[in-house]
Amino acid sequence: MPAIHEPNKSEHCNVISRLETVDCLTGERIVHAEFYDLIEAPNWTQDGKRLIYNSQGRIYSFDIAKRESTLINTGFALRCNNDHVLSPDNSAIAVSHHTQEDGQSRIYTLPLTGGNPVLITPLGPSYLHGWSPEGSELAYCAARNGQYDIYTIPANGGVETQLTDAPGLNDGPEYAPDGQHIWFNSVRTGLMQVWRMKRDGSEQTQMTFDESNNWFPHVSPNGESVAFISYNKGDVAPGDHPPNKHVGIRLMSSQGGDSYPLVNLFGGQGTLNVNSWSPDSRQLAFVSYEIKE
Repeated sequence: MPAIHEPNKSEHCNVISRLETVDCLTGERIVHAEFYDLIEAPNWTQDGKRLIYNSQGRIYSFDIAKRESTLINTGFALRCNNDHVLSPDNSAIAVSHHTQEDGQSRIYTLPLTGGNPVLITPLGPSYLHGWSPEGSELAYCAARNGQYDIYTIPANGGVETQLTDAPGLNDGPEYAPDGQHIWFNSVRTGLMQVWRMKRDGSEQTQMTFDESNNWFPHVSPNGESVAFISYNKGDVAPGDHPPNKHVGIRLMSSQGGDSYPLVNLFGGQGTLNVNSWSPDSRQLAFVSYEIKE
């Protein structure tokens, strides 16, 4: 039986959240815990023992074996969204926190064990998505001059570099395990589709061509597969990824080609925003939802 987590007093208690994993070879789904409020975006730790997720602005660590959640101390960063990413060695976590001054998302880093956040992106809004495999760089989506594009910045802070310059939304940048490419999603050809580019922003190449809106590509640790979340074409605007929709998690080869469905579920925003592959590239963690009666 999954662990049951009672609700706290929250404005987000209209859903039941299920923290799940799926075996990418057999399709077997396991519900590890049910939460009577909103949780989002699990990261799988490198040791395979924990899932890191966000809920109501805070970051939590879920022990898979014990089925217990522990709050991570994020200092003043109490308005974290679902764009958190772990450093390659899992010593640190980067979060997107909505600052009190103007409410815009900015990126901070802190120890995964908890601690004081360090500001990385002075400009906002900035929405984190990737940490380079050697640990030196972060990739994120940011609104600058009225346009959402993909940027990188040194992981310790510094000058940001713009990689895309295309009309519409460019989002979800994430590094391939070998560090040679960044995968992302873009609406530039009409529907939201999965794209790939070299790390310096060159050779931007469309990788999916179907009649769906495809978001947040995540490359498996072995570099062989890519998982992403897919909305039905008529359910959402191409540049929108709302919650509470019938969506699918799909898989494709990192070399390109057709994708195939792995899981169909009720979810969307919060289900698969960050890389949630298991260290052995066999499983994915995700969140499904149910509207309370």
